[in-house]
Amino acid sequence: MSETALYAASGVAIIIAAAAFFILGRRSGRAAEHRAQLAAKATAEETARRVVAEAEREADTLRKAAIVAGKEEMIKLRESWEAEAGKRREELERAERRVQEREANLDRKFDLLEQRDKELGRRGSDLGRREKNVAEREAELEKLIAEERRRLEQLAGMSAQDAKAELINRLAEEAHAEAANQIREIRETARRNAEREAKKIVALAVQRIAAEHTPEISVSSVSLPNDEMKGRIIGREGRNIRAFELATGVDVIIDDTPDTVVVSCFDPVRREVARLALSKLVADGRIHPGRIEEVVAKSRKEVEAAIQEMGEQAAYEVGAHGLNPELIKLVGRMHYRTSYGQNILQHSKEVAHLAGIMAAELGLDVMMAKRGALLHDVGKVLTHEHEGTHVQLGVEVATKYGEHPLVVNCIAAHHDDVPHESEISVLVQAADAISGSRPGARREAFETYVKRLEGLERIASSYSGVEKVYAIQAGREIRVIVNPDDVDDFRMTSLSEEIARRIEGELQYPGQIKVVVIREQRAVDFAR
Repeated sequence: MSETALYAASGVAIIIAAAAFFILGRRSGRAAEHRAQLAAKATAEETARRVVAEAEREADTLRKAAIVAGKEEMIKLRESWEAEAGKRREELERAERRVQEREANLDRKFDLLEQRDKELGRRGSDLGRREKNVAEREAELEKLIAEERRRLEQLAGMSAQDAKAELINRLAEEAHAEAANQIREIRETARRNAEREAKKIVALAVQRIAAEHTPEISVSSVSLPNDEMKGRIIGREGRNIRAFELATGVDVIIDDTPDTVVVSCFDPVRREVARLALSKLVADGRIHPGRIEEVVAKSRKEVEAAIQEMGEQAAYEVGAHGLNPELIKLVGRMHYRTSYGQNILQHSKEVAHLAGIMAAELGLDVMMAKRGALLHDVGKVLTHEHEGTHVQLGVEVATKYGEHPLVVNCIAAHHDDVPHESEISVLVQAADAISGSRPGARREAFETYVKRLEGLERIASSYSGVEKVYAIQAGREIRVIVNPDDVDDFRMTSLSEEIARRIEGELQYPGQIKVVVIREQRAVDFAR
């Protein structure tokens, strides 16, 4: 028990001692902390005083710099204001000078106006006096004219109205005669110059053209190796020839002509297909309905290919590039059409070359002239299948496939159905006339020739004063003899022109027709 108490007492003593040391340590720590806080406070106060002093010095420096800058800015503003004020003063001075100059000018103009008013007043008074004098003189002249008129009427025995009418009639007759003479001289001069230039251009164009001649036919002949082949063509009970005619649409004529069969058809393309197919059948020897249909179909394809090739070749020869493929086919089909014995394709190419040469001589569009000339008769290949003239059909197909309006006008105007819209269409018409009217180019039926001659004589004889009419030069010239008492020299010119215009409007003819009016004046007397 004593040891336990001893241990307890020692523990309590230790605790008490620890508490005492703790209290002493805490007090000493607080004292040290207080001293540290005082030292820090003194240091902070010193730092604050130093910062404040530096801030005051810096503020003083900034204040001084701001004052200096403000003074400099004030100086600059003052200088700028003084410069602006100087400029404004100069502008005001200039404006004042301008105002002074304008006032001086106005004063001078006012003085001039006053002078002009005075001058106009003087002139007005002078004009008034002159007008008065002129009126007095006019009155005197009227009196003199009236007196003179009375004297003239007394001497001439007619009134002033009659004399005036007589004078007007004489002046009208003289003016009419003089105008007719001048018109005749102008026409003769223009005709001589135009004919000379036209002949030169046409002669040059014709010299540079070499044309082929193709006769107009409606039948084709096929040669046979022997007369026995005719029986094979006819076939048993005529079945072969019927099958052939049905497949081709032609008529096969088998007569007594030795070793020859004739294929007849108005459509030249079908006639060519039939001729080619029959030639192949004769060469092959196998002739029966099935073989006929096969050969005809093959021949039709060959002809279509040939048409396409000829159209492309023609377009290439004349330089008509970019034609629609359908137009190419129509151009190729022209090879199988003829007009007055002239092959239309050869005629169209010839017209294209002629028009191109003349267009080059005149400085016009050569390619456009050739294109219009190549297509001017393209409607003739459609007349078998469609209604309308070849001009109408040609215009429709050219418009449909997007041809240039000048080309369409060349087609429409080459027979004067519509007015010419350019010089190119006139050249195409002239080239068409040259190609169709040159010797040997076309054949003309006897009936057509006689009708044209009768029409020429009928038109010329219908005019009053015409005594006799003679159609000469195969209808290319007509000579009209007139009565000199009914037709004077001035009427002759208008009469020839009227006859020519009627011929153009009523007759169809190749080339041109010359109209010559002849007036013969005879003076007859007798010696007794």
